Amino acid sequence: MKKFYAVLAALLLIISAHPSIAQPIDKIVKVIVAPEHPDWIYKKGEKVRFNITIIKDGNLLKNANIKYSIGPEKMPPVKTEALTLPEGRTTVDGGTMNTAGFLRCIVSATVDGITYEKMATAGFDPLTIQPTIQDPADFNAFWDKAKAELAGIPMDTRMTLIPEKCTEKANVYHVSFQNYPRNSRIYGILSVPAKEGKYPAILLVPGAGIRPYNGDIETAEKGIITLQIGIHGIPVNLAPNAYTDLSAGALNGYMRFNMDNKDAYYYKRVYLGCVRANDFIASLPQFDGTNLAVRGGSQGGALSIITAALDKRVRALSASYPALCDLTGYLKGRAGGWPHLFRDPEPDPTLKQKVETAGYYDVVNFARRVQIPGYYTWGFNDETCPPTSMYAAYNMISAPKTLKLYLETGHWVYPDQMTAAYNWLIAQIKK
Repeated sequence: MKKFYAVLAALLLIISAHPSIAQPIDKIVKVIVAPEHPDWIYKKGEKVRFNITIIKDGNLLKNANIKYSIGPEKMPPVKTEALTLPEGRTTVDGGTMNTAGFLRCIVSATVDGITYEKMATAGFDPLTIQPTIQDPADFNAFWDKAKAELAGIPMDTRMTLIPEKCTEKANVYHVSFQNYPRNSRIYGILSVPAKEGKYPAILLVPGAGIRPYNGDIETAEKGIITLQIGIHGIPVNLAPNAYTDLSAGALNGYMRFNMDNKDAYYYKRVYLGCVRANDFIASLPQFDGTNLAVRGGSQGGALSIITAALDKRVRALSASYPALCDLTGYLKGRAGGWPHLFRDPEPDPTLKQKVETAGYYDVVNFARRVQIPGYYTWGFNDETCPPTSMYAAYNMISAPKTLKLYLETGHWVYPDQMTAAYNWLIAQIKK
């Protein structure tokens, strides 16, 4: 029974740190679709063909009725067709792209009144994708001034031991410290190796949403300090209904708050809060003073890159399917990154101001300034963080970088995918 609860606790930790980890549930009918190239990558102007297979109970489903559509990701399809597959499979012509980007084939099959869907996305010279977002001339000055203002705010650290979470090898605390602007706070779960000594540290930055956090105790037991933070200035150990209420109420749509003002945009305090979290780690007597890393997925993937660019104390980063990349893509007729701020076609009298603000907060412009090794991972079927947007940022990174693709994944990861990323990160700070 103790082993069961240990496994359950570990699973809850992984999900809380990386809420999009869940893989798709297996189904009786399987729709399989993939480009003919095993690596799913094509040259501009090269034609792509998609193989489509429908399986039921392990066998080809004869006379399967399907519909498919093909078009650039997140854009209206350029081709749609309904077919009956006598043998349960077919190959369709997907056309091509004459500019670098991604072409997506979405297939649905209706069997016994239930519709099953799958997609595959072909990449056309993705390593040549260029961003659409502008790099403000005063970008560095803007963030240098903000960090200077942050440095003038006392940390006012508060730590509360959580006895029920502590183990023989790790002590666990609910912590908070003052953030920008003054009197706002960052909250998190700190896990520290119990044995006296000096240790490396990892800052865990969160995906989007409002939720509690459990901390990464397992990694602390292995001799690494971990700090898992929330970004909303609220304790991370409240009752679940508190986060549900905030998600539906005061914090609903937080990623759009004050976007028409670059000095008041919601993410300003978030980005500075990540730097302040590193201030807190640096203040710990158990920290070795040198080996600091940051990791996260989705919004957390964005924050990993951003934190590494803003804070030279960070020595390595791991980012899974980063959000907030090339936000202005939709204004140029292609997919933009989450939270898809400019996808709404309705007239917006504050559009100019919002586009200006985006330049100061877009991951692309932080990626240009990353100077440390990074490990990046995503899939081509991500609809939340489109690969076009992620490559627009990745291609701007001149520092050492590793990109590990798991092609068919969407906005989720395989457990071994996350393990590989974590192992890489740990190796960087335990050299």
